[in-house]
Amino acid sequence: MEQLTFLAVHAHPDDEASSTGGLYRLLANEGVRTVLVTCTNGECGDALDGAKPNADHHDGDAVAAIRAKELERAVEVLGIDRLVRLGYRDSGMMGWPQNDDVECFWQVPIEVAAARLAQIIEEERPQVIVTYNEIGFYGHPDHIQANRVTLAALTMIDYEPTLYYNAIPNTVMARFRERWEQEDRERRETNAAKGIVEPEESSEQGEIDMGTPDELIGASIDVSDVTDAKYDALAAHHSQMADAFWLKMDREQFKAVMGREWFVRITNPMKLDGVVEDIFAGYR
Repeated sequence: MEQLTFLAVHAHPDDEASSTGGLYRLLANEGVRTVLVTCTNGECGDALDGAKPNADHHDGDAVAAIRAKELERAVEVLGIDRLVRLGYRDSGMMGWPQNDDVECFWQVPIEVAAARLAQIIEEERPQVIVTYNEIGFYGHPDHIQANRVTLAALTMIDYEPTLYYNAIPNTVMARFRERWEQEDRERRETNAAKGIVEPEESSEQGEIDMGTPDELIGASIDVSDVTDAKYDALAAHHSQMADAFWLKMDREQFKAVMGREWFVRITNPMKLDGVVEDIFAGYR
């Protein structure tokens, strides 16, 4: 049988754990070759003291160095065979001044980054590739750019792999929103008791809908047997995940909530129908 190979294109260190951590570990356990392409170094992440990129003492290069080590640990936990860092600078959230940095991923000509990615794809020849949808799941420039670069790279190679976008069905996202709203209320109540009044968040630009209509889901993967590894991979990114809602759960809660990963099928060379439970359906 031909070697099965899986490749995901992610924007930052830690993205591989949140949306594909279970899938990576599951496939590694099955003997599938797994490849991770990380597009940026994550310079716009939080510093160890929680400082944001707009803080005077925030050092993006120091943050990137920390995140590089965290990524290596997560890769080890998930059993990823090959890590490729494209090495572009983090572009920050949409509208941040970092968007204008000529070295950031958002500013890189798509065809330039796509040619680099296409070379990796040609080397590995994965049957299945995963990245983000056209809005980058939640509107982050680097996620949007990862989508554009991946689509461009697929026009530069000599075969057609199956491309999936990571997704969360609307029915599941509704439960996540309830949890986030509850945590937000509890935080505000705690701060209010300390005399800290938080400003109300502006909704002028509207909220990006991160959910996907359930009927568009093309793959629903049970990763409940490997959620401990997914949890540990997220925890490896401690500098960014210390306050993440995922890690506020105990492991049993985490398994119940995070025991499945979903994807939308974009290309379909194997002529699949409906929702598959194996990301390599049609290939084995």
